[in-house]
Amino acid sequence: MNPLYHRSRFLLSTLNFDRDVPDRGYEVAFAGRSNAGKSSALNAITNRRSLARTSKTPGRTQQLVFFEVDEQRRLVDLPGYGYAKVPGQTREQWRHALEHYLKSRRCLRGVFLIMDIRRPLTEFDRQMIEWCRYYELPLHILLTKADKLKYGPAKNTLLKVEKTLAEQAGPAGVQLFSAPKRLGVAEVHAVLDDWLAVPTDR
Repeated sequence: MNPLYHRSRFLLSTLNFDRDVPDRGYEVAFAGRSNAGKSSALNAITNRRSLARTSKTPGRTQQLVFFEVDEQRRLVDLPGYGYAKVPGQTREQWRHALEHYLKSRRCLRGVFLIMDIRRPLTEFDRQMIEWCRYYELPLHILLTKADKLKYGPAKNTLLKVEKTLAEQAGPAGVQLFSAPKRLGVAEVHAVLDDWLAVPTDR
C-alpha cells in the first residue's frame, strides 16, 4: 500500500470546476450510483474515516468534491446518482456537470466506477461505462460490499462484469472490494500509482 493517499485532505466542493480548480496536474475521479458505497470506498482507500461523507440518506454528494493528495494530485468524488430525491432539473444539472467534466478535464487520468456487487451494471453504470469508452478514459471498476456475498457468488459476479465489459467497453479493470474488510485497497493503490504518475522510487 502507498501511504501517500493517507495524506489526502478536503479541498473544495463545486459544480463550477472550470473556474474553481485549475486544470493541471493529475486527477482520478470516483463515480457511482447513490448507495453503492462510494464514500466508504474513498475513506478506506485514503485510510481516513470521514474524509468523504457517508450518509444513510443516499445522494448527499451533490457537487464535485475535490480532495488533494499533494500539490500535483487530486481525487474527485463525483455526484451520486439514482436514489437522490431531488428535482428533475437538479438531476439534469448533475448529469451535465458529470459529462462536461469527463469530456473537458484534461488532467483527468482515469475513472473508478463503484458498483454494489449485489446490483451491478445498473443503467447509470452502463452510462458511465459508455462515457468512459467514448471519451477514451481508463476505467477501473470496484465491486463494493463484496463481504456481503460468499466467495463463490462474488467471483461469479466478477466474471459476469468482466465478460460484459469485454463485449461492450473494451479494456477495463474489475476487482472485488470491501471497505470494512479493506479488501482490494492495495490493488486500488497500484492503479492510482499508475494513473497519478506516482514515482516508483518514492
